[in-house]
Amino acid sequence: MESLIEKTIFTPIKTIHKMTQKKTRFFVILGNDDPRIYEQVFINADTKGIISYVHNKTVPYKKQFVTGYAYVPPTPFQLKDWERYDISRFVDVGAVSPEKGRRTLPVSPDEIRYATIAEDLEKLSKNVPVEKTIFLFHSPPYNSVLDTADLDGKLVDHAPLDVHVGSIAIQRFIVEQQPLVTLHGHIHESPRLTRYWKQKFDTTFSFSAAHDGLELAVVRFDTDALQNATRDLIVVS
Repeated sequence: MESLIEKTIFTPIKTIHKMTQKKTRFFVILGNDDPRIYEQVFINADTKGIISYVHNKTVPYKKQFVTGYAYVPPTPFQLKDWERYDISRFVDVGAVSPEKGRRTLPVSPDEIRYATIAEDLEKLSKNVPVEKTIFLFHSPPYNSVLDTADLDGKLVDHAPLDVHVGSIAIQRFIVEQQPLVTLHGHIHESPRLTRYWKQKFDTTFSFSAAHDGLELAVVRFDTDALQNATRDLIVVS
């Protein structure tokens, strides 16, 4: 797996570094399907200056900052490396508790049982001026056009499933703290179902690069003109 990561991720990035005179930064977090056992590979790449691995930390970027956060609320899936309780120990109908499932690295039982996304974001927000920070989240905010899953009309034990599967903690953080911009993924089908890939929360723009097709979804934006952001689907071989 490490050789695959090197071949498909780091080698192309190294090529870009060599080909461009202007320094290009790559800010990286992992997603909920990525085994955390390989996180050290990305940390090592950060140490070598290949990427900036930003999960749960803030780094300066020009006149602004970038903060990354990979955790998502409980999902129906078994891999729990990147799952946390959201604002409480509540688990949605159809989802599997973070206290169940499997992990590729050991985590203390207390962290699994009591840590929440809400508490993590409170700590992260104290590290930096939020209004000047780009937040790279994997989860989208709850009850938005960015977190709609293909669950409409589906039941588990006769109970309806919530089509909105994003993070309440992230939603509240955006509304209350008003970061410069937030970037999201996770719910691949959401842009197809809602026809929207961006949403504005007062002064904060939130963009999603989630996509459930074969193309690569690329969001381009200028922090001085966020209203002009674009999203393109690029065919990759």
